[in-house]
Amino acid sequence: MKHFPLIAILLAASPALAAARMEPAALRQAAEQFLQVHTAGLPGKVTVSVGAVDPRLNLAACPAPQAFLMPGARAWGKTTVGVRCAAPAPWTVYIQAQVSVLGSYVAAAVPLAPGQAIDEAQLAMLQGELTALPPGIATDKAQVVGRSSNLSISAGMPLRIDLLKSKPVILQGQLVKLVSRGNGFAVSAEGKAAGSAAEGQVVAVRTGNGQQISGIARVGGMVEVTF
Repeated sequence: MKHFPLIAILLAASPALAAARMEPAALRQAAEQFLQVHTAGLPGKVTVSVGAVDPRLNLAACPAPQAFLMPGARAWGKTTVGVRCAAPAPWTVYIQAQVSVLGSYVAAAVPLAPGQAIDEAQLAMLQGELTALPPGIATDKAQVVGRSSNLSISAGMPLRIDLLKSKPVILQGQLVKLVSRGNGFAVSAEGKAAGSAAEGQVVAVRTGNGQQISGIARVGGMVEVTF
């Protein structure tokens, strides 16, 4: 029986060991492909940059690595992508990444006063890095026209949708038409709005007999109640 030196056995086995190792490039590719899929619908030019992976990592090769985002994280700006393997050897690694989105956003072309209804002539479309702007920035003028802000807005300032109020379609004290809809029936009555509301918002209406009913404000002085 022949005896081979231990070093010779290790050298002979080393290619197999190397083949069983998960390469850093494959981890980065899994993270990059995941981000590209999750940013496909973003407005503007999207650039995905995945950080380096420590080459000293010794992870078992994985036939189907799965990339994921941590709860509450999103494919936007500076983020972290996890890559995990379930079999044959379970492991998880986290990789830093950057999602940049160069696109158009809506800004005030002139100073806007609080409560002022905004029209298209007061708006401008600017180019910029959307991920560096506050959340909820408008990217289409149609999202802004007809709405107003509680705050003064200076020229050049990006417009946040969540800080704008929609133009009311129902005003407090206005006589409205209450339309009640149900399974196979529709009943209408008149009432007086107890508050103001924009399209789609809930508004209370007081009827002639003193009953108060809540419904959805609609254009044309109508409040819709669904049973």
